[in-house]
Amino acid sequence: QVQLVESGGGLVQTGDSLKLSCVAHGRTVNRDAMAWFRQAPGKEREFVAAISWIGGVTYYADSVKGRFTISRDNAKNTLYLQMNNLKPQDTAVYYCGRRDSGSMYYARAAEYDVWGQGTQVTVSS
Repeated sequence: QVQLVESGGGLVQTGDSLKLSCVAHGRTVNRDAMAWFRQAPGKEREFVAAISWIGGVTYYADSVKGRFTISRDNAKNTLYLQMNNLKPQDTAVYYCGRRDSGSMYYARAAEYDVWGQGTQVTVSS
């Protein structure tokens, strides 16, 4: 069974950058599609970005397009999220998730069967 561990969150100011990491333990995720979601207090978990197993195809929520970049290093079994020009509305707990590559519903949280514990990102104005 794979376990996902996120890191890299923190408290930053508007306009700053952060890079989140998600390391998979237990087995390789090289054949799995992966994604980042986030959840703010009192809100549902929302899609942020997704990447295909081979890394060539990426998807982004409109709210982060042009500011965030998802990538993966299959040799390191690690998923990344580079976040630039952060805004207060980006404040949330960020989670990485794993889904079968055969699923096309990359923005649906229910399609993901493994989640990390989350890492807090707080952007002050």
